[in-house]
Formats: sequence, structure tokens, C-alpha cells
Amino acid sequence: MPRRVMVPVMTLVAVLAGTAVLATRPASGDSVSSARAAAAAIESQLAAAQNEMSALSQQYDAANAKLQSINASITATKATIAADQTQVTHDKNTLSKAAIANYVSDGSASSDNPIFSGNEKTVGAATEYNQIAEGDINLAMDNLHTAENTLNAQQAQLQEQQGQAAQAVATEQQAVTQNAQQIQNQKNALAQEDSQISNLIKQQQEQQVQAAAQAAQEKIAAASTVSTLAPGLNTAAPPPTASGGQGAVQAAYSQVGVPYVWGGESPKGSSDPGFDCSGLTAWSWGQVGVGLPHYSGAQMSDSTPVPLNDLEPGDLLFYGPGGSEHVAMYVSPGTMIEAPETGQSVHVTGLRLGGGFVGAGRP
Repeated sequence: MPRRVMVPVMTLVAVLAGTAVLATRPASGDSVSSARAAAAAIESQLAAAQNEMSALSQQYDAANAKLQSINASITATKATIAADQTQVTHDKNTLSKAAIANYVSDGSASSDNPIFSGNEKTVGAATEYNQIAEGDINLAMDNLHTAENTLNAQQAQLQEQQGQAAQAVATEQQAVTQNAQQIQNQKNALAQEDSQISNLIKQQQEQQVQAAAQAAQEKIAAASTVSTLAPGLNTAAPPPTASGGQGAVQAAYSQVGVPYVWGGESPKGSSDPGFDCSGLTAWSWGQVGVGLPHYSGAQMSDSTPVPLNDLEPGDLLFYGPGGSEHVAMYVSPGTMIEAPETGQSVHVTGLRLGGGFVGAGRP
């Protein structure tokens, strides 16, 4: 048998040993990449072992079929020997019965069989008959012995082949069993590696959220001290210097501190400044020449969906069914700006991807 089982098993031991070390790794991008690479290696080994199982099964079937064929040949050989023995026994019995019948009939059987006649005229015929009969029986006996010797030799050879075939079946069965165990071990290792990847990603996300919150707090603090980003409510904000999403973000930043007003879309410098969530995003994008309806659900319908890994400054973040409950504006990784709710004002805060978040869009 080829040593096809031992190498994957040794590789599996090495992978399992590497998996045990993963528990001490920090939740970094490199850690997640390494864990995913290890999982991919295990998946590759698992696929190879599953492919090998198909070949092993076919080899087992072939060995079993050969064993059955040899067993059938042995059975046929035994039947042939038995038939030859039966024929010789029958011939012996026929001759014996003829002799007994002549003895019992006190010679009257001679009329039917010249071998037992006392007539001198038939002595020559009887002698010849005896020679022929004995020759036939002896020939049959010789043929039987020859056949028995030949068949016994053939049976011995078949029995040797039977032993070899049975050993081949046992060997193939053992290989199948080992391969099945290998597959199970690799599945267990893959599950462990997947669990480790999940834990690493969770830690990474928690670290990103903490970093984003910290960055947001720093930006809030900076915004409160930079007069160009947050001028007094009675002073009109300067127009944005950038275009597109960057300009929309500049416009939104200029309204930091404006109170939340339901239905409001009035910037600083107006008689009664105030924004609600969709009023802020509509006004901000309006400063760069993009018109948006003053309703978060309609803004989501009018925007092009954007995956989270492709967010750009100015993209809108929607919450609630169809974006009907709230809208905010993406600023940078981990940061957004919004007009949150009554009693609060326009502010920069950490990026929220929970609490009813349903998607992002680009006007």
C-alpha cells in the first residue's frame, strides 16, 4: 500500500499545533490573514483526503471482487472433485453388484453376463471381458487420482490466493478507515480554526469601534475649538471649498452645534437655525449642487447603494426599514456627522452600524 495517509496526518498535527498558538495572537489584520491561510491549508488537505477516499473505496471494491471470484473457483473445484469421486464409486458399485448377483443366483446370471459363465466356450470371452472391465475401472481410478491430484493442487493454489486476497481486502479496509479518521480530524481542525478566525475578527472589530469612538471624541473636541468649522449660530457658515462628498462634509461640519429641529433645514445665520436628520443631509449636499428630498426614505431611494468597504466622505447612512427612521453622513473610517434627535444638536460621532442600520447610499 502507498503511504498516502501518513503525510496528511503529520501535516494535520502541525496545523493543530499552530492552531493552539493562535489563542495568544493579538487581534490584528496579520493574525486574521494568518488564521485564514491556515484554514485554507486545512481545507485543501481535506479536499485531497476526500478525493483519496473515492480511490480507496474503488480499490477496496476491486480487492473484494477478486476475493469473491477466488472463493467461487474454490467452490467449483470442490464440486468437480466430488463429481469425479461419485462417478468412480458408481462404477465400483456396478461391478460389485454384478458379482454379488451371480453369487446369489448360483451362476444363473451367466446368461446375462458372460463374465460369470462356466461354459468353456465362453471362457475366452469372459477373460477378455474381465480384462476390459478391469482396464476400464483401473483407467477410471487412474484418471480419478490424476484429476484429484490436479484439482487438489489447484485448490491449494486457490486457497493461497484466497489468503492473499483476504489480506488485500483487510489492508484496503484499514486504509479506508484511516482516511475517514483523517477527514474527521481535518474537519475538527477546520472548525477550530474558523472559531479562532471569528474570535480574532470580533476582537478586531471591538478595537476598531473603540478607536473610532476615540477619534470621534477628538474630532468633537477639535470642532468645538475651531471657529471655521463651528461659527456662532448667528454667523453664516462659509461655503465649502471642495466639491462632491468632501464639500458636503465641509458643509455639514459648518453646522456643528445647530440644534435639532423637527422638519428643520435652516443653517447658521438664518433667523431660526435648526436641522432634523434629513434636513442636514439635504442642505449639505445642496451646497455642492446636488438636490435631495427632505425625507430619509426618499433619500435612500434616490441614492446609489454603496458597500461598507467602499464608503467615501459624504455617503449617506440609513436606518430603519427603507431608511425611513434616520439618516447620517459618513465622514471617515469610524466617524459620521448627524442631527440626532430633539434636545441635541448637529455633532460628529462614532460610526454606528447597528441599531437598525440598513445600508449606505451615494447621492
